[in-house]
Amino acid sequence: MTTTANNNTAAPYEALDAWIDAHFDEEVRFLQELVRVPTDTPPGNNAPHAERAADLLKAFGFEAEKHSVPAPTVKAAGLETITNLIVRRKYGAGRTVAMNAHGDVVPPGEGWTHDPYGGEVVDGQLFGRASAVSKCDFATFTFATRALEALGAPLKGGVELYFTYDEEFGGELGPGWLLQQGLVKPDLLIAAGFSYQVVTAHNGCLQMEVTVNGKMGHAAVPETGVDALQAATRILVALYDQNTQYKKVKSQVKGINHPYLNVGLIEGGTNTNVVPGKVVLKLDRRMIPEENPLDVEATIRKVIQDAVADCQGITVEIKRMLLANALQPLEGNQPLVDALSRHATSVFGEEIGAAGTPLYTDARLFGEAGVPAVLYGCGPRTVGESNAKRADEHIDLEDLRRATKVVARTLFDLLD
Repeated sequence: MTTTANNNTAAPYEALDAWIDAHFDEEVRFLQELVRVPTDTPPGNNAPHAERAADLLKAFGFEAEKHSVPAPTVKAAGLETITNLIVRRKYGAGRTVAMNAHGDVVPPGEGWTHDPYGGEVVDGQLFGRASAVSKCDFATFTFATRALEALGAPLKGGVELYFTYDEEFGGELGPGWLLQQGLVKPDLLIAAGFSYQVVTAHNGCLQMEVTVNGKMGHAAVPETGVDALQAATRILVALYDQNTQYKKVKSQVKGINHPYLNVGLIEGGTNTNVVPGKVVLKLDRRMIPEENPLDVEATIRKVIQDAVADCQGITVEIKRMLLANALQPLEGNQPLVDALSRHATSVFGEEIGAAGTPLYTDARLFGEAGVPAVLYGCGPRTVGESNAKRADEHIDLEDLRRATKVVARTLFDLLD
């Protein structure tokens, strides 16, 4: 009797796995088509990709609602076009489980040995910008849903797919806009995770622009100018000194270490023989879940202002560019955590539990709206292994196959 019961329990999972194996070449081709339409952000002209994705989904019988964010709103955010997609699959009364992945991605940069928009498959790996972050999960979530429906089992509730295009700029015009417009409010959410770790918490992020104003002058008579770069250097030293202090602050969340500050962009000066009259710094401050974002921002502002307090003729403008809160585990996320961890452990053959990540994602917006969210996606054990956001970004196709099986099994558990 025990053997029969175990076989009956395993049967739906085996059927799901078998369907995914049988349709895996199709899933790879689907991902290749998504990679071949650029979504570099900036500039953020992402509506063409949404149109292509909608056409591909329609071929599977999935009708995608197209929700275009108004042009003035998009342009005010520094982007060009955004069309977010929603696919709704209703099976009956019960909870709605949603899955969200983003199509926008940073530009490819230099150093590629493969076409960043080719979707080339070499030695079992698919190369291309956004192959790992996170067009792969367009494929994972779509084919997991198709496998679930192909099973033909009675299901409760429904599945919704959200394919959005504003994660790189914070998500406010992607999931944030869908939530604000009242277009979505699922009961549970699986968000693209960029690795096969089950992630229940992540860092917050504060991005700021610091403009240091001095006065241009001829380098031959430097006393006629006020050197903005020299003042900016004092600010940089003060900011980087903070990283020494941050290392003493440890998060209690597994997978997250300590806060960190990075100055990612410096612009200034006009010519070699001119005293620089203006320098712009853009900084990124990662906040662990235990930190208060407003306190963090106030401290950084004080550090900057104190660094140049005695610099005659120097003024500083500080502008917040982004404030993304950390993702905190919400009560109610346990069914997601349990199912994903159980099936990931089974499919991958190693213990895979819940942890945090030092990334920040637009999944936090669902958490802020009261939707229990967990990050789980196609990828290696760690983000770094995939070259995400670097040259030769790629995904291991076996990771794609196994992640699709884990998500399909999880959906079955939650909706059966």
